[in-house]
Parts: sequence; C-alpha cells; structure tokens
Amino acid sequence: MRRGLLIVISGPSGVGKDTLIRRLLELDPNLVYSVSGTTRKPRPGEKPDENYSFLTRDRFEELVRDGAFLEHATYNGHLYGTFRDRVERARAEGRDVVLKIDVQGAEQVRRLVPDAISIFVIAPSQHELEERQERRGSESAEDLASRREIAKREMEYAPEYEHVVTNDDIERAVGEILRIIDGARQRVT
Repeated sequence: MRRGLLIVISGPSGVGKDTLIRRLLELDPNLVYSVSGTTRKPRPGEKPDENYSFLTRDRFEELVRDGAFLEHATYNGHLYGTFRDRVERARAEGRDVVLKIDVQGAEQVRRLVPDAISIFVIAPSQHELEERQERRGSESAEDLASRREIAKREMEYAPEYEHVVTNDDIERAVGEILRIIDGARQRVT
C-alpha cells in the first residue's frame, strides 16, 4: 500500500479554502481533512472536531511541549496547530491528507515533509477578496481589519508554493487542484 500524500492548502482569509476543501472531499473519497487545533472560539455553525478542535491556551501549549503538533503557529492572536498523530495515521492507511494551514505552518511542513504538495489559493482580485471577507460576516470590524493586513503579508509568500490556484470559479479551481493531486499520485506509484 502506498503512503498517503500530504497536501497543504494556504491562502488569505476569505479566499474560499473551506469551500474548496469541502468540494474536494466530496469528489475524491481518498482525501481526508486533518482537523486542526485552535485556541480561538467557534464561529456560528462551527462544530468541535469537525471544523477545529477547540482548545484552551493552556492545553494547546501543553500539546506543543509534548510534541503533539506537526506544525503550529499564531494567527491573529490565536494558536493553531496540526495534530501529528492524525496526519501520520491517515497517511499510513494510504489516505491523502489535506491540511488547511497558514504560511507560517506551511513553512514548517515544507522543512519537515519535503515531499508535501503545497497549494496557495488566491482570489481573482484584492477587491473580490475583501468583498468575500465582508460577506462572510463572521468577524468583528477589528478582526476583519486585522485579517486584511495579514492577507496582504501572506500574499508575499505565494511564490514559495509549488502551485498557485485562483479561486475565480469553485468548480474550475477544484478541478485544477484535483489535477495537481492526481499528478502527484502518478509520480509516487
């Protein structure tokens, strides 16, 4: 049995990463999403251990000390991390694991897992990204302003990724990502 791939998906807040990943999982039964841990509070509609594993800061820091995370980073004042055991278990079972992580975490993964596939998702324009962030309506005005500043800095990291995908049309972008994954699968078999 082949070892599963590790697929890193990053991009600025509001670019549509969750929607893309949801659609990828619907279309490809060998993909599994790695639920990250975070210290931020759940947004309306988010379910624990489905969207994120919601942790206290103390518990998160304890897990960092124990080496439980493949990567971890601070984003907008909150801690986020990928559980090492969840990723390793799925990959050992031959499943291809999708991580939704920020640029800090992606940099850590590139060092630790050099064969990981890295995909940076962008919006068709800055204006479109800002409209998507506003339509989401899940952040305060202060949080939204902070995320916009972070998004501008994150865009500078796009060239460090193997692939940059424009999310101008969900089905087209998903198709492009599936072709990237299929190409990587063919290279390892």
